[in-house]
Amino acid sequence: MSAARPIVAIVGPTAVGKTEVGIEVALRIGGEIISADSMAVYRGLDVGTAKPTPKQQALVRFHCVDVAEPTAEFDVAKFVSLAQQALAEIEARGARALLVGGTGLYVKCFLEQFSLAQTVADPAVRAALQREAATGEPGELHRRLAELDPASAARIHPNDLVRTIRALEVQIVSGEKLSDKQQRDSEQRTPLPSIRFGLRMEKDKLAARILERTSAMVRAGLRAEVTGLLEAGVPRSCRALDGLGYRETCTAIEQGWTDEQLVEEISRRTRAYAKRQMTWFRADKQLHWIDVDERAAADIADEVVGMLPQTGIAAM
Repeated sequence: MSAARPIVAIVGPTAVGKTEVGIEVALRIGGEIISADSMAVYRGLDVGTAKPTPKQQALVRFHCVDVAEPTAEFDVAKFVSLAQQALAEIEARGARALLVGGTGLYVKCFLEQFSLAQTVADPAVRAALQREAATGEPGELHRRLAELDPASAARIHPNDLVRTIRALEVQIVSGEKLSDKQQRDSEQRTPLPSIRFGLRMEKDKLAARILERTSAMVRAGLRAEVTGLLEAGVPRSCRALDGLGYRETCTAIEQGWTDEQLVEEISRRTRAYAKRQMTWFRADKQLHWIDVDERAAADIADEVVGMLPQTGIAAM
């Protein structure tokens, strides 16, 4: 599919303020937001995902939020399919599409139109690899991937178990390297027209924002939310509860951590995640970077909208 008008993408690390800026931009240009957040897709995961609040969703229509049960297998191919459907609906209403989020793989695969929906999947193979990861030596699956598909292994961090397993699954099921599939796909695809903005913040200020937001999540009942999910039968091993903030909270419940210990561990891992996000987004040469230190969302949105006429997108 192709977009009638360029999509406005607003990306960046966690806690930098993407949602607030996205809402302000959407209000100015008559837009609707496609959320590119791999955790916001899950229903019932509200406190720890920083998904748009009901008040925010009353201001602007959001897509790809609360679209899957916590027990569902949700991956980038499903996201791309839902995002394409959302884009068609947005344009049919004469509105303008904004892509807002920090899951770099979702952003890249949607905007670049990788045909991931065509990739063969086998839940049994994936489950076997997950069991092997849980019982085997740390890093063993990544070492195996390095032997079978060096190019994919070079792009995937050794600690990124989800993507490591996915690459191995593709290799085992199809007999073809994921990197070869992606290369062929890149030669055949037609990227969506877009103008892309990256929000960034000085490292220490972002760390303070992360700590503040994590503390607020714990105070707001993150532990109770996870306890409720577990008591409702959501398995500890599912992908939703392996997400940032939820994995640590499960451990806190099991090991009796204090709230202070939980906040520290989530904050530490979130800072590391934000660093990986910035590494990913810096590789996108189409991004227009905006420094957001000490700036209000409305001010940042004015800067974004001010840059749109050159792309054929204008404010209302």
